[in-house]
Amino acid sequence: MVARLLVFAALLASSTLSVAHDYQVGELLIKSPWSRELPVDLPGGSAYFSIDNLGSESDRLISVSSPRAQKTSLHAQASSDGMMNMQHMTTMEIPAHSQTIFKPGANHVMLSGMEQPLKAGEQFPLTLEFEKAGKVEVQVDVRPADEQTGHVH
Repeated sequence: MVARLLVFAALLASSTLSVAHDYQVGELLIKSPWSRELPVDLPGGSAYFSIDNLGSESDRLISVSSPRAQKTSLHAQASSDGMMNMQHMTTMEIPAHSQTIFKPGANHVMLSGMEQPLKAGEQFPLTLEFEKAGKVEVQVDVRPADEQTGHVH
């Protein structure tokens, strides 16, 4: 019985280490920042999260940065003539009383020129700057490459 409790406690402790965190700046709630583990030969990646605007005024995401990448940029997926294209965005509108989702195949933060590949289980800092709410640094959890869930809480 004691052995089972110890195993359960160890599993519980290890599972809480990988739980994504939420961050708040002003009226904006940034939920569950994550990225995928990358093969060694890929010098870039993407970061995903959701932003809940709890306020009555819209805001705008005006910049993103991370010490893990030489360049970070906002991208959106757009369909044109039946083809999906990635479109660079200089800013991203965050409407009042709404949720803006960054996920695979849609809005995302592109990370380019990384010296070290992203590895499952690690975290890295990502700074989001908003026009009205200001700056917030979030920790991005790196998930295994085979984890296909882009679910944002």
